[in-house]
Amino acid sequence: MKQNKTIYICALLFCSLSLKAQVITSEKSYLPLKNKPKIEIAEKADTNPPEIKIISPTVRQGTKYTSTVSEINLIGKATDENGISSVIVNSEVKEISEAGVFTAKLLLEPGDNEITVISMDSKDNYSERKFIINYTPPKVTFADIINKESKYYGLIIGVSNYQDPAISNLDNPILDAQKLYDVLTTNYNFDKENILFVKDAKRGNIIESLDILASKMTAYDNLLIFYAGHGWWDQESNNGYWLPADAMRSNKTDWFRNSTLVDYLKEIKAKHTLLIADACFGGAIFKTRTAFTDAPKAIEKLYELPSRKAMTSGTLTEVPDRSAFIKYLVERLENNTEKYLSSEQLFSSFRIAVINNSDVVPQYGEIRNVGDEGGDFIFIKK
Repeated sequence: MKQNKTIYICALLFCSLSLKAQVITSEKSYLPLKNKPKIEIAEKADTNPPEIKIISPTVRQGTKYTSTVSEINLIGKATDENGISSVIVNSEVKEISEAGVFTAKLLLEPGDNEITVISMDSKDNYSERKFIINYTPPKVTFADIINKESKYYGLIIGVSNYQDPAISNLDNPILDAQKLYDVLTTNYNFDKENILFVKDAKRGNIIESLDILASKMTAYDNLLIFYAGHGWWDQESNNGYWLPADAMRSNKTDWFRNSTLVDYLKEIKAKHTLLIADACFGGAIFKTRTAFTDAPKAIEKLYELPSRKAMTSGTLTEVPDRSAFIKYLVERLENNTEKYLSSEQLFSSFRIAVINNSDVVPQYGEIRNVGDEGGDFIFIKK
């Protein structure tokens, strides 16, 4: 009896243990099992490449960027949501700002230059941008060479009003000088700061101006001197004069001698000097009056050799106040369409017009004893 009771108790314990290990479900209740396994969801991989934007120069897709300079500063920007790890421009790693901006100095060869920009993000995705920059070196002209090594200086003198009542005043010299000044500074390679424009100049003003030019100019520079006013020729001394505003008819103390001008032309360092005189007896300064020809030589050859040339409104005779010489000189300079114009060409272009419309015969030639070697003064149009 005792044995049967033991068997019955064991059976109850077994049933109890079995019930604890089961999950009991019904339509209205649920008991989960312990130690349920965790399920992880994998993140989506980043395969998007970074974006590259060229800020400068402005390069349009499918077109060439044209440059006339050999060095360009490239500015670009690389962006990506995961950050930029590196930027490479033509095989060179570049620094990147926090905003993704980078720069590169591009040294260009003549012709087409292929530029490659590569950007990589922190997930090793990369993008590449290629474009072409065409570098065309600027053509170096004869004018560029001259402007690099030389300057054009000018001394423009107009005397209309005289202190001595015995010397008649003139109406047009200052007006004519102004016209020449305007055409030189507007149309040709004469900078205003390099021109001394002296109105109603006294003898001391002329000397001072020539001293200034002598101290500033070099052997590579060019000088144009213009004088409009009274002049005089002394037959006995075989010498010509300009009459400054303070000249007295009764004595020559303040007259400006042609020989003094010649001495200054020897002193002033210049590659080319052109004297234009619209004054009485201006022709006295010439070594020869037959220097001009109808067939101009090559401009480069003319510029190579030093020159000291002059053109005047007449020979050893008095010239009128209203000057046909200046009228046609300025007109030819204004209407000239050539880049380079020699003084010989200029003179030849208006000489006949002056003869046909006045009583004077303008002259052109070499200035004697001041170093002319056969070259010519060249006007360069802007």
